[in-house]
Amino acid sequence: MKFAIVEDGGKQYKATIGGMIDVDHFPAEIGDQVDLDRVLLIVDESSVTVGTPYVKGASVQASVLSQVKGEKIVVFKYKPKVRYRVKSGHRQKYTRLMIEAIEG
Repeated sequence: MKFAIVEDGGKQYKATIGGMIDVDHFPAEIGDQVDLDRVLLIVDESSVTVGTPYVKGASVQASVLSQVKGEKIVVFKYKPKVRYRVKSGHRQKYTRLMIEAIEG
């Protein structure tokens, strides 16, 4: 089984062919092709290639499946005895990618 560790947006993801990953939102249309070139590690059936810090000439091709939102996070600020209460929420936006090929 071939897989790669890819860095995007300061986070690392395990990319396998045919798998899906949710990366931080970037403006792209559904069906667009995306090339992730910050590959840290590639594992093939019999070999392991480790980059310093990135593997030269390696890339992961993916296509955009959808633009999704994460779970809602509730932020509640409270100060006792002064009647200060603020409640707000946040939903992070993600781009869902389908991994098509790992080269390198």
